Amino acid sequence: MTDPDPQAARPQGADPMPSPVPRRVILGALGAAALSVVPRPPSAAASASTAYTLLSRAAWGADETLRYADGTEIWPPEYYPVQTLTVHHTDDGSSDPDPAAVVRAIYRNDTVGKGYGDIGYHFLIDRNGLVYEGRWSGTDGTAAHDPAGRLVTGAHVQGYNTGNIGIALLGTLTATPPSSAARTALVRLLADLAARHALTPTGKVLYLNPVSGVSRAAPVIGGHRNWADTDCPGTVFTDLPAIRREVAAIVP
Repeated sequence: MTDPDPQAARPQGADPMPSPVPRRVILGALGAAALSVVPRPPSAAASASTAYTLLSRAAWGADETLRYADGTEIWPPEYYPVQTLTVHHTDDGSSDPDPAAVVRAIYRNDTVGKGYGDIGYHFLIDRNGLVYEGRWSGTDGTAAHDPAGRLVTGAHVQGYNTGNIGIALLGTLTATPPSSAARTALVRLLADLAARHALTPTGKVLYLNPVSGVSRAAPVIGGHRNWADTDCPGTVFTDLPAIRREVAAIVP
């Protein structure tokens, strides 16, 4: 679930990180022309194991005008190095059969309803295993990052947003597991992000918020429940040890 406190989403800035390593497939606004990005590829097996399909904001229909008020961007992006990866479920209660419509509804609720100025998550994953670009991060970097590889600050864990990548599985998973396709995409996305930011999937980190100075020990790959008193990400939380091991097995 996204951060309930818009103040916790306030952006910040900072240092360069390595460029992306694994392969991703990015679908543009029309979804017809797919671009395979393979900078400094690892082994063929690792590259295939971290492949996933990413829908850009344009592809899922983000109304970019919602991010502005009187011509001014409500929540200007700022960037910091990645320290951790956090998994959520959206628990949105939607029954809409169109996942892109659900993402648009979450976007509108975060942007307008909660007053953040944008969606709080960096990535979202639907039941078919499609990955959706979340928080806007500019037009000259990769999704969620600036050209130097720094993370745009999101709003998904109150007090611990800076340098913390938020990935949300669509739906309510308190009693049911994610689909096989969604779980596979989650593992591949986590592997991609862990590789590009040189993170140890099974490791722990002493997270330090460079803005507030607050620190906290946390898993490199964790769930919302590692940061707050919540049932998020539902059944995925107990599956995280296995997910970490699977990510570690394919990170080059």
